[in-house]
Amino acid sequence: MSNTIEAIHLLEDKLKSLLSNYEFLIKENEILLQNNNKLQHQLIENQQILEEQQKKYDLLKIAKTIEGSSDSTKNTKLKINALIREIDKCIVQLHE
Repeated sequence: MSNTIEAIHLLEDKLKSLLSNYEFLIKENEILLQNNNKLQHQLIENQQILEEQQKKYDLLKIAKTIEGSSDSTKNTKLKINALIREIDKCIVQLHE
């Protein structure tokens, strides 16, 4: 009879331990999900900042090319022509 009682107590102890571990893992999962969300928002913000900086850099390159030497004038003209073609495509799409 005492073996049965000891087995029951042992089983109760193991169940308590499992429940404690389960609750800990639930809390840890919530914390990890919150951190994941924060990191995703930071990543999106950083990507937007990077895109803005890339646009500024491209504009600065064009400005430097315009004020640069005659060798870079050809590149500038090509870039301007490409921009004009892109604008023309947008205008055509707007009229459709």
